[in-house]
Amino acid sequence: MTDRTLDYFISRMRTEEKDGAEIRWGHAVNSRSRLTEALTDPTHMLEADIVIRGHDPREPIMAHPPKTDSDITLREWLQAVKEHDKGIKLDFKSLDAVSPSVLLLQEVLQEDMSESGRPVWLNADILSGPGGQATPLDAQSFLSAVRTLPTHIVLSLGWTTGWTAGMQNPGYTWEMMHTMEDICRTLQHPVTFPVRAALMAQSVPQLTWLLQQSDRYSLTVWTWVEDEFDLQDLRLFRKQFDISRIYFDLPESQRTQLTVKE
Repeated sequence: MTDRTLDYFISRMRTEEKDGAEIRWGHAVNSRSRLTEALTDPTHMLEADIVIRGHDPREPIMAHPPKTDSDITLREWLQAVKEHDKGIKLDFKSLDAVSPSVLLLQEVLQEDMSESGRPVWLNADILSGPGGQATPLDAQSFLSAVRTLPTHIVLSLGWTTGWTAGMQNPGYTWEMMHTMEDICRTLQHPVTFPVRAALMAQSVPQLTWLLQQSDRYSLTVWTWVEDEFDLQDLRLFRKQFDISRIYFDLPESQRTQLTVKE
């Protein structure tokens, strides 16, 4: 099953071109006020973080660690989003929230779980990457928890990373690529690999190889607020590949520069 995210937004007349750089991202949609704002803005994909509430009732809520409480649960969040033509990206930092969240997705978005439904992406860092200090989620445990979801659901599987200004930051290694491909080779779902923009220039051969292994694979290029990188490196990468297979989860000013016709 290949990624149908762009097809969905084209069918809703939310974008005209099959170009991953046309997709706009809403970040940290983890509160009622932020969700209200995001549902009426021009973004296509809403990214939110999931944790289990730190007290009873212990259920999935929208919050980024170390927060353990929120003014909105995942159930309430999904019920609100399903009334709009927005895509969903749920980011998991721990395994305990994955299985109950999958059950809620299947219950609340039952109609959207059809193959023609909205884009639903599930994100987790499952391997250690360049400069990564955080502990990745166990890959097999995460994949086991999401295996019952329809095969058009996109798995966003990444590496923990780090970046330090003024340092020679290493890129993604061949071993990282081969390990990830070994994990993803037999999956039935489309897979997008989140890659850090500041580490792409030193990783072009590796990422090129990874994308070539399956038409189910795509990249989602992201950045942190303090990262430094050259947009020209991203433009060059766009020229090498099918632009429908590279998303750019970047600040709006940077994302729009990538779509300017040269």
